[in-house]
Amino acid sequence: MRSVVLFGSFYALLALPHALAVKSQDFKTCSQSGFCRRGRALAARAQEAQSSWKSPYTVDPSSIVISPEDSTVKAAVKSSLYPEIKFGLELRIHDDGVVRVLLDEVDGLKKRYDEAASWALVSEPKLSKGIRWAAGKKELRAVFGEKNDIEVAVDYDPLRVRLRRGGEDQIVLNGRGLLHMEHFRSQTLKETIEEVASDENAEGQEVLQVENVRAWFEGDSEDAYWEEKFSSWTDSKPKGPESLSLDITFPNHGTVYGIPQHATNLSLPSTTGDSPSYTDPFRLYNADVFEYLASSPMSLYGSIPVMHAHSADTTVGVFNAVGSETWIDISYPTKKSTHTHWISESGIMDVFLLPGPTPEEVFAQYARLTGTTALPAHWSLGYHQCRWNYVSSDDVRTVQRRFDEEDMPVDVFWLDIEYAQDHKYFIWDHKTFPDPVEMTNDVAAAGRKMVVIVDPHLKRTSDYPVYQEASDLDILVKPKSGEGEYEGWCWTGSSSWIDHFNPASWDWWISKFKTTKNDTGFSWTESTEDIHIWNDMNEPSIFNGPEITMPKDSIHHGGWEHRDVHNINGMLFHNNTAQAVRLRSDIPKRPFVLTRSFFAGSQRVGAMWTGDNLGTWDHMAVGVKMVLANGIAGMAFAGSDVGGFFGNPEPEMLVRWYQVGIFSPFFRAHAHIDTKRREPFLLDEPYKSIVRDILRLRYAMLPIWYTAFRENSVTGMPIVRPHYVVFPQDTAGFAIDDQFFVGSSGILVKPVTEKDKTEATVYIAEDQVYYDYFTQYAYRGSSKGKHITVAAELHQVPVLIRGGSIIPTRERPRRSSPLMKLDPFTLRVALSKTGTARGDLYLDDGVTYSHQQGDFVWREFVAEQSHKKTTRISSKDLASHNPGKAVDGIALTTFDPKNAFAKEIEEVRVEKIVVLGLNSKPRSVNVEGGAELKWEFVPGVAASDKKEGVSSVLIIKDPKVLITTDWAIVIS
Repeated sequence: MRSVVLFGSFYALLALPHALAVKSQDFKTCSQSGFCRRGRALAARAQEAQSSWKSPYTVDPSSIVISPEDSTVKAAVKSSLYPEIKFGLELRIHDDGVVRVLLDEVDGLKKRYDEAASWALVSEPKLSKGIRWAAGKKELRAVFGEKNDIEVAVDYDPLRVRLRRGGEDQIVLNGRGLLHMEHFRSQTLKETIEEVASDENAEGQEVLQVENVRAWFEGDSEDAYWEEKFSSWTDSKPKGPESLSLDITFPNHGTVYGIPQHATNLSLPSTTGDSPSYTDPFRLYNADVFEYLASSPMSLYGSIPVMHAHSADTTVGVFNAVGSETWIDISYPTKKSTHTHWISESGIMDVFLLPGPTPEEVFAQYARLTGTTALPAHWSLGYHQCRWNYVSSDDVRTVQRRFDEEDMPVDVFWLDIEYAQDHKYFIWDHKTFPDPVEMTNDVAAAGRKMVVIVDPHLKRTSDYPVYQEASDLDILVKPKSGEGEYEGWCWTGSSSWIDHFNPASWDWWISKFKTTKNDTGFSWTESTEDIHIWNDMNEPSIFNGPEITMPKDSIHHGGWEHRDVHNINGMLFHNNTAQAVRLRSDIPKRPFVLTRSFFAGSQRVGAMWTGDNLGTWDHMAVGVKMVLANGIAGMAFAGSDVGGFFGNPEPEMLVRWYQVGIFSPFFRAHAHIDTKRREPFLLDEPYKSIVRDILRLRYAMLPIWYTAFRENSVTGMPIVRPHYVVFPQDTAGFAIDDQFFVGSSGILVKPVTEKDKTEATVYIAEDQVYYDYFTQYAYRGSSKGKHITVAAELHQVPVLIRGGSIIPTRERPRRSSPLMKLDPFTLRVALSKTGTARGDLYLDDGVTYSHQQGDFVWREFVAEQSHKKTTRISSKDLASHNPGKAVDGIALTTFDPKNAFAKEIEEVRVEKIVVLGLNSKPRSVNVEGGAELKWEFVPGVAASDKKEGVSSVLIIKDPKVLITTDWAIVIS
């Protein structure tokens, strides 16, 4: 769902809202943003000055203080532009090698916002001990790491911070001299300086010389220091200029990824330098963008200021913990280096340098900082059916019935804003939803859930208890005066917003989701534990606000301006909502909360989607790239609206979009209120049957997805993995963003995102066999990389299994995923060219947190050759050997393979094993130490062959082995 700009009265707007489109002039470009103009102008002056340019920031060597207890170092920093202004530098080295660099103004007229990291970090990082800092005449340095090959060096004059590995610079801060922390000042300062400079005396001339130097660096005018206008709005800027400019250089890395959310390529295009791809910087400023472009550096709904820099040799990363609006310029001066320039409106410099040196280690380092994706409820990985809007209880029941009649699986039905009376969230419109609890129970009877929207704007009326309680508690965002309540306009009309930065709001908000009456006022008694939540519009989206959001001079708890916390704001809303859903029952259950706005750390509590996309081929394609980019930045539970939010996609496009959707971590179809109904059961044949098969494929593969989520929850590795993550040394694959792997399962997917395609080109980076998931055709890669052509008729989605993988699936069609709990498994054993394979399977109850007490099953499957004519396929318990690595954040020292959950599913068996690529027909197949099994063999190409063709297939029927026990099958 999406807001619209207010033209005239609010009620006139509601009469014709959906034909309007927000134009590009509704959002700022860099040239319309004062601090961005200042930052870019600074870079332009540096470029013009070239070798004569020098950063004015220097370290005072005499001020260096080294703390031997925790290996931190502090020093005073001064700027030659303003000798009277003091800055403090601090470096901390974490025990995993991450280096944190902080710079803040000391004893300034005001305090800079320094709490962004506290919201993003999962906990205070553990610092390394025993690192020796050496303070020389020109630099301060420390060497650390397991191999003592990592070095951090701080140059004194000018200030420069360098992270090195093996003697080579990996990350450089202020290497180009663009660091500038605008200090707090009095608005009368300029007038005083002008008066002094006008005096014809030595002191006046000296001041004039200083002003000339300042103008050389800062510019000769106060550009939007104290006030800024955009369209009809005025930003008062009571604190004056406080922006932070910082250049971050990757001298030995020619590709960068990350900084979502943007609709663009995975490997980030240039914005400056020779022939830039975009003329504006990438912007991080959470915004409600109507019908966003499919290729643009414009800001969208979420902002994660993390960037990976990659080369064939190493991968490094930076996490810039800043919550204010930020613009990022990127250029590639050579094929092997990258320049970036980060310009933020407010905040301190708080940058985490992630040394890698592999993608896996960068993901782990970032995950230790901001956390991993919480292991979701299993049902939330199924198919979600949504539109704006299902109009009544009967409508919901009819949609559910039609899914069942057409044998199409679905797990969740969604309700948009029209369920709520006058858009007062939690309050059902009983004219259309007279029986919400009974309706939800009818849905739940088939093992399904409901998701209901709860937006952050509260209707300002005394008969809305949620608003009235928040007003009485004084926990609403305040206007720039700091008094009263900020008032804006959204779906509810006149609205106010809860200030989730105020700790007093937290327990109160949690109490609203209780399904029984409580002593704290209103609670959602017309709800059940089968209702989960969708947080939309939480950028926040405000129809009559500048750039359709909250004025930057609005006031939050602690006196902070909205400009300081804008990008963090949406995360606090969905974090508190997730806590509320988790704690509404006596036994906490895993919440599902979908958010549109997000920040670093949001992955800990919920899923996201890419917002209000269009039903076009371009938006389908860029959605794949956006999901990959979010995964790189830790926001792994991601997806795009299947079919596009706007428009009426033709059947071919809709089929292709479902093929994209089933290979997204979050899988939801959604549509605008003005679109035609497009539930999959409404399609004509053959499209309906094709989509039915697509949905069933998603459900068959749920064990693969859930196992990938477990790995992500422990390691931080993305759930859908770009090529460079799997093959980090393959330079030909650095820019590939239209194919990806699902977890470490070995599943390689190349969605078709173009019209009228009947085949697809897939890139294979290695000398390995890859099998078509459906036809068992064996393709051959090359050590030099190779493009292959695969069939992609409309009913076909290119899916390959990497040789050396074992894929667990559940093949029995069910109406919803909870009904699959006791279903048997099929194992696909895709032999590598050396005749080996491996895979794993993770299972738990999928609902509660009992897995944190050790109630789960984690199995490893291995295929190996004892000699050329014998293959042994075995299953063993993984958790007993790796108890501390089984579940995120749980310090299991021992594991009981006969735990309560394992006993629940102890009768679940493997009903079929399919082995691809055997060299020849077996003489016998039996359970080790047991009788001969029933099997069939179809001859074909062997994994060890060099030719292509349909592979040999061995099908072992009902091997009579259980999923929870150790066993082995011998193929002789």
